[in-house]
Amino acid sequence: MTFAPWSAGKRRSTRIRKGAPWLKTALVTAAWAAVRVKGSYLQAQFLRLKARRGAKKAIVAVAASMLNAAWHMLKDRVEYKDLGADHFARRDRSKAIVRLVRRLNDLGCEVHLAPQAA
Repeated sequence: MTFAPWSAGKRRSTRIRKGAPWLKTALVTAAWAAVRVKGSYLQAQFLRLKARRGAKKAIVAVAASMLNAAWHMLKDRVEYKDLGADHFARRDRSKAIVRLVRRLNDLGCEVHLAPQAA
């Protein structure tokens, strides 16, 4: 078995969870429609995964996310709240800041963060 250069030797799962075949078909069809909505979280997730894994694997991941969101909406009795297309950029930015500050502290530098003047 060959590994992708970004996998670090990990074997990635290519299987989806067991369930009704009609449900997978319906979710994938709904996911293709959902990723066409401009500026949505699902479109951003699809584009991010498509670049690394391909369109078909990305669409199955989006369908799984939609099913997960639907389950939480029904369980908690809340409406769907789209996280927005910039969700991953915001999340990655904050994680990068924390990671870099921790690295500087490990190197013996004292870091004080202040918001940048606009």
